[in-house]
Amino acid sequence: MKIFITGATGYIGGSIALHLSSAGHHIRGLIRDQDKAGLLIERGIEPVFGDLKNIDLLIHEARHADAVVNAANSDDEGAVDAFLHALQESGKSLVHTSGTSVIGDAVGGNSRSNTVFEEESQLIVPPEKQARRNIDLKVLAARGMRGIVLCNSLVYGEGKLPNTQSVQIPLLVNQALESGVVRIVGSGLNRWSNVHIEDLCELYRLAIKSAPAGAFYFVENGESSFFDIGQAISERLRLDGPESWTEAEAAEVWGLARARYSLGSNSRVNSIRARRELGWNPQHVSVIEWILNEFKI
Repeated sequence: MKIFITGATGYIGGSIALHLSSAGHHIRGLIRDQDKAGLLIERGIEPVFGDLKNIDLLIHEARHADAVVNAANSDDEGAVDAFLHALQESGKSLVHTSGTSVIGDAVGGNSRSNTVFEEESQLIVPPEKQARRNIDLKVLAARGMRGIVLCNSLVYGEGKLPNTQSVQIPLLVNQALESGVVRIVGSGLNRWSNVHIEDLCELYRLAIKSAPAGAFYFVENGESSFFDIGQAISERLRLDGPESWTEAEAAEVWGLARARYSLGSNSRVNSIRARRELGWNPQHVSVIEWILNEFKI
């Protein structure tokens, strides 16, 4: 199968590209930096130079592919519109990457939500995240094609391309290495579901192969509080902490959106549908064990 992937030199997009290539698919990957082309070529990925603003290029690549994976930017509506236009009435697949901060709550890290969302749940979406949810819904409503949304929780694990990393844990780690103290938002009672990058990549493969049109999947295999994550980082780096920052203090370093939603919210989900429909069987179960035993400093 010929698959076009955006974000092909990134943590998620690059990992998906290599996973799908190893499964026998022919991958063309969108990249902005020509200096990174060699990273893909030597791994059997064909680079396509451009970005999400090159609408004509996106339409061309989508029409000449058997499936499209959008892994570059969950919030770029123009790129999604281009893919939907290109693939309409084609019967082909668009797998769009979203994220579970779409149901994050602004608790400043100070409370644990008792709400765990499932795919069939009525989602509670904060106003700041409604635009992302609207893009998800647009993909799911597409006709004459297979529009599929994978809504990823906190992703951890080593990227399949060199020098690529996830968002949330590296934010905490980098701040700790710079300051000598691990810091979290609030008391860290807030909890996030999480998933290992290898398990995530396998779900993308299964979704391309078998997911029905309009399928929405949460992507998780376990959850942890940010206090426990911070404590594991402290132990792994042999640093003090975790110490508490207010949301305002955290926003000065990480920005308000990341302080409030990436690190200070609850985002608890169950990935029931992927297991039931696609036979997804994730193998990695503990972000804490990964931090303590596998995380590379």
